[in-house]
Amino acid sequence: MTDLFETIRRTLVPIHKEGYPFILIGIVLTVLLGYFAQAFFWIFLILTLWVCYFFRDPERVVPSGEGLVIAPADGRVNLISTVVPPPELDLSHEPMLRISVFMNVFDCHVNRVPVTGRIGQIHYTPGLFLNAELDKASDDNERNGLVIETIHKGVPLRVGVVQIAGLVARRIVGFVSAGDTLQTGERFGLIRFGSRVDVYLPTTARVLVGLGQKSVAGETVLADLGGGPERAFRRI
Repeated sequence: MTDLFETIRRTLVPIHKEGYPFILIGIVLTVLLGYFAQAFFWIFLILTLWVCYFFRDPERVVPSGEGLVIAPADGRVNLISTVVPPPELDLSHEPMLRISVFMNVFDCHVNRVPVTGRIGQIHYTPGLFLNAELDKASDDNERNGLVIETIHKGVPLRVGVVQIAGLVARRIVGFVSAGDTLQTGERFGLIRFGSRVDVYLPTTARVLVGLGQKSVAGETVLADLGGGPERAFRRI
């Protein structure tokens, strides 16, 4: 019996606690409105199941290797460019490499830090709710930026990570504070419901993904801070 429960536990994907209030509301509406009409019961049951799916929080196997930058979000790599980072982060006045991952409403929305380091600062900026796939969303949309202070080959580096709200997203949730030290792949936040995450890196970093490629938070390798030829890496 113990083995059976363990198998079920491993099969079911955990749900992040941020989703509990929405799931409870869905259950209540399903029961109450379903009492009056069977059609309402099935509609709200399906919506409740979708909310459970949206707030899923699966475990991930984080690649191990010096200088690897790991995807902060599930979704699609929709922008790779060299741009000046948002001024509020005080990262650089010169262009940096930006890799953007767009999350639709069916992607897992728990975000993970791309590199090991200390959270130097967190800066929330109110803004619009434009389509997060647009390039100008980086400047115009509501966003929450983190600066991660890391070290590569003995040299201090600062990496920017920006959560950007989208058309449907109406809240950016953070799990960390300035001064926290996190390991690559640890959870740092979540965005409800459909959005984008930008990662700002030194221009010397080597990009290891292509436009349109599907990324998995905590697993997909976006770039190599060391630059140079593509190299192998191992998983832990």
